[in-house]
Amino acid sequence: MVPPESLDLTRRLLAYEAIAGKSSEPTQSAALRVYEKLRRPLFALVGVAGFRSLASRALQLAEEEAPSLTGLQLTADGSLLGLGELDQQIEKDQAEEGGAILIAQLLGLLSTFIGVALTLRLVQDAWPDAAFEDLNSGTRDEHEPTR
Repeated sequence: MVPPESLDLTRRLLAYEAIAGKSSEPTQSAALRVYEKLRRPLFALVGVAGFRSLASRALQLAEEEAPSLTGLQLTADGSLLGLGELDQQIEKDQAEEGGAILIAQLLGLLSTFIGVALTLRLVQDAWPDAAFEDLNSGTRDEHEPTR
């Protein structure tokens, strides 16, 4: 089961990337852009082998909830093959949900291993223009829609 906090953060990252993608790289899915943005700083933190292990476990957990992810392949450098093509193979909503579950599992595992505060710091460093202040305090803006 995906931790609700990780899924909330993931949905916010995906929404941010969906908006950013409309002007920059519309050919890549938002989930793939989020994955790649997380991959770079995680390499610096845990190395290629550490990231690959983390991503492999996240994919395994995500496949249990989203069987459409079963065809994805993790390369030696931690790249994920097939995530961008999911939109073409299955319904768009199903592909987006699968991508969200994968990213949420990755963030959930990361939070388990390095802690929530450091995970949020990493996210804020990867998305410096995004506003995630309410995630630090554990509170949410009462006017923000819930999902």
